[in-house]
Amino acid sequence: MPTDPISALHNAALRTGFSGVIRIDRPGEDVFVEAYGFADRARRQRMTIAHRCGLASVSKGFTALAVGALIDDGVLSFESRARDMLGADLPLVHDDVTVGHLLAHTSGIGDYLDEAHGEITDYIFDRPLHLFDSTEAFLPVLDGHPQVSTPGSGFTYCNSGFVVLALVAERASGVPFHELVSTRVFAPAGMADTGYPRADEIAGDMALGYLDERGDRTNVFHLPVRGSGDGGAFTTVADLALFWTALFAGKVVSDSTRDSLTSALNHVPSERMRYGRGFWRGWESDAVILEGYDAGVSARTWHDPSSGVTGSIIANTSEGAWPVIAALDWS
Repeated sequence: MPTDPISALHNAALRTGFSGVIRIDRPGEDVFVEAYGFADRARRQRMTIAHRCGLASVSKGFTALAVGALIDDGVLSFESRARDMLGADLPLVHDDVTVGHLLAHTSGIGDYLDEAHGEITDYIFDRPLHLFDSTEAFLPVLDGHPQVSTPGSGFTYCNSGFVVLALVAERASGVPFHELVSTRVFAPAGMADTGYPRADEIAGDMALGYLDERGDRTNVFHLPVRGSGDGGAFTTVADLALFWTALFAGKVVSDSTRDSLTSALNHVPSERMRYGRGFWRGWESDAVILEGYDAGVSARTWHDPSSGVTGSIIANTSEGAWPVIAALDWS
């Protein structure tokens, strides 16, 4: 870690033309929070610390916790079979796939969004994006992808797995996924400015997501009109600070369930991180990490239980967060 990590982050943001928001909370010290660049380039609207930004796969942590809340309720368990909730839907998903497999990216199911091929700014959907307004609406794109490995045989990052988790959670609970996450995760954490807004109902405090570091092309034709279990939440850095505090105070799920979700199960050398069930961990450190990467979004938020430091770096561009994140030592 640099001698002065705040200066390292701030200087990296200025040097790289970062557009987004950074917040660092350190015990006994003043909060560092700073906004950079533009929330709306065409209208020259500056980014502020109160802007809500897209999170992409950071949202997977919220999905994991919604499932965790149902595990605490006894509605689901890590051993629950997805097939019991899917019924005849998604017949190519192996009958032995469990909730635990899906959370840990060890289900081996085929992925509707293969991040190993193409560019993050590619147009990947061949169905009108306005159709994806609920979790059930994702069934046509989740279907038709054969199982790629035996459940439990190894780690393969899989976006489909977290949309399937959203389906399982809402069918098991009888509560629509977005409502479930709102009531079981956002509300107990006090995250009043966090949710899954529609892309065609942009509020004034929502930052637009830009494909590149320059230019006015946004991600409006790249992402579903409303996200599901694998991404799509918008939030502020203040809400993310509340999130980590609430999570480690036992306000969202029980301590045992939180530990089960955040404990590292697999080493992922390509990311130089470890993975649990919905959460990343540092390669060697205790840091609990959520990360998101999509067209118009790059973000990392983390909490280090050892030091008590919590941080968030959210860019409203596809690549902008990474050079700023690199200013810190993540070993």
